[in-house]
Amino acid sequence: MYELPSGADIQTIISTIKTGAQFFLPEIFLSGLFLVLILLDLAVRPARHHVLSITSLVGLLASFYFIVQQHAMTGEEIFFGMYVVDEFALFFKYLLVGSAVLTVLLSMPSDELNSRTSGLGEYYPLLVGMTIGMVMMASATDLLMIFLAMEMVSLAAYVLTGYLKRERRSTEAALKYLVYGAVSSGLMIYGFSILYGMTGATNIAVISQVLTERGYDPLLLMVASLMILAGIGYKIGAVPFHFWSPDVYEGAPLPVTAFLSVASKAAGFALLMRFFYVAVPQTIDPAGFVPGLDWVTILMILSVASMIYGNIVALWQTNVKRLLAYSSIAHAGYALLGIIVMDELGTQATLFYLVSYLFMNFGAFLVAILIANKTGSENLEDYRGLGRRMPLAGAAMTVFLISLVGLPPTVGFIGKLMIFSALLAKGSLFIWLALIGILTSVISLYYYMLIPLNMYLREARHPLPDKIPSGFLPQAVTAGLMILTLYFGIFFTPLSDFALSAISIFGNQLF
Repeated sequence: MYELPSGADIQTIISTIKTGAQFFLPEIFLSGLFLVLILLDLAVRPARHHVLSITSLVGLLASFYFIVQQHAMTGEEIFFGMYVVDEFALFFKYLLVGSAVLTVLLSMPSDELNSRTSGLGEYYPLLVGMTIGMVMMASATDLLMIFLAMEMVSLAAYVLTGYLKRERRSTEAALKYLVYGAVSSGLMIYGFSILYGMTGATNIAVISQVLTERGYDPLLLMVASLMILAGIGYKIGAVPFHFWSPDVYEGAPLPVTAFLSVASKAAGFALLMRFFYVAVPQTIDPAGFVPGLDWVTILMILSVASMIYGNIVALWQTNVKRLLAYSSIAHAGYALLGIIVMDELGTQATLFYLVSYLFMNFGAFLVAILIANKTGSENLEDYRGLGRRMPLAGAAMTVFLISLVGLPPTVGFIGKLMIFSALLAKGSLFIWLALIGILTSVISLYYYMLIPLNMYLREARHPLPDKIPSGFLPQAVTAGLMILTLYFGIFFTPLSDFALSAISIFGNQLF
C-alpha cells in the first residue's frame, strides 16, 4: 500500500503521482474527451449536436481500449493508496462506460433533446464528466477520493436533470435533486469525519485494520455507518433514500433518466460493496446499543422496504417514466439481497443482476423514447394500439418488461434466479427474504404487463397511421438490446464468469 512518507518533499510526491498516472489512463483519456467536446462546441457551431454526439460515441468506445489494457495492471494501488486498479473496478468500468455509450445512442434520436439545440453543447461534456466520476467511484479506496468522485457525479447529474429548463417539471426535478443530494452528501461527509476521528485514517483498508486491532465504540461506529449509508443509499435509490427518484426520473430527459437509473445505481453499488465489505466489520458489537443490529441487518430492512414500496406504488402509476422510477427502487432492493448474503454466490449474483439491468432497462427507456418521439406523450394510455403500428418497438418492449419481471428465457430471470439461489443456500434465516422477493416480483408482473396490454389489446383513442417509422439507428439499437436480453438469458455463463472474476478481491473479507 502506498503511504505518504513523513516529511516527504514535493519531488517525491510528484514522482509518486507520475508513477500512478500510467495506471490512470482510462480516466485521463475520458478527461481529454471532456475537453475536446468543450472545444468542439466552441469551434463547430452549425449542426454541432451531430458532431458532439458522434465524437462522444467514438471517444467512449475508444476508452474501452485503455480499460482492456488495465487487466495486466490489476492489484496496483496508486496516488498514495487513494485509488486502486483491480478486477472489481474493471468490471464496473466496462458497465459504466457501456452505459454512457448507450446513453449517447439514446440521446441521438431523442426529439426531446434535439429540439433544444441551444444548450446541447454542454449536454455531452456533462455526460462524459459524469462518467468519469462514476468510474472513479468504482476504484476509490480513500474517504476523500470517494467524496470527490461522488460530488463530481452529483454536480453533473443536477445540471443534466434540469436540462429541459423551459419545462417546469424539469427545473422542479433539478431543484429537488439538488436539495436531497446536498443533505445526503452532508450526512455522508459527517459520517466520514466520525470514522476518521475514530481511526485517524482515510484509507478504507487502514480503517478496517485499526477498527479490528484497537476496537471501537459500537454506538459511534453505528452512527457513522448509518450516515455513510444514507449518502450511498441516495445514489442507489433505495428506501428511505428514494424520495428524489420519481420526480427526477419524470422531469429529466429520457436518456438522462435511463443513465441515472442504471449507471448511477451501479456506481453506488460498487461503492457500497467496496466500503462495507472492506472498511466496516460485518457485525458491530451491539453492547449498549440495539441488540442484534448491524449493517447487514440494516441492509435487509432497506432491501425489503425497497421491494415492497417500489412495486406497490408502481401499481398506481400512469406515466411510464414514473412507473419505471418506482420499478428502479424495487430493483435496488433485489440487488441488495445479494450483498446481504455476504458470500461468493450472493456478490456474484448482484454483479450479474446489475449487468442484466443494463440491457433490459436501457431497452425499455429506448422504446419509451421512440414512442414519445411519435406521440409526444409518456402516458400509459397513449400506448394503445402501438404494437401493430411499431412492431419492433412493441416486441422489444415486451421482452424487456418480461426480463424486468424476471421470467424466462431472459437475462433478468437468470439474475433473480442467482440472487434467490444464494439466499436459499444460506439457510432458513434468508428464506423469508427470497419469498418476499418472489412475491413482489409477482406484483410487478401486473404493472409491467399493462404496457404490452395497451400496445396490443387496446385500440388507440385517436386515429393513427398504419405504420409509424422509427429510423434505422434506433431500431438497430433496440433490436441489439433485445437480442442480448434473450441471448444472455440462455447463454449466461460468460457474464456469470466475468462477475465471478470481479469479486476475488473480497476473498479475505467474505469467503
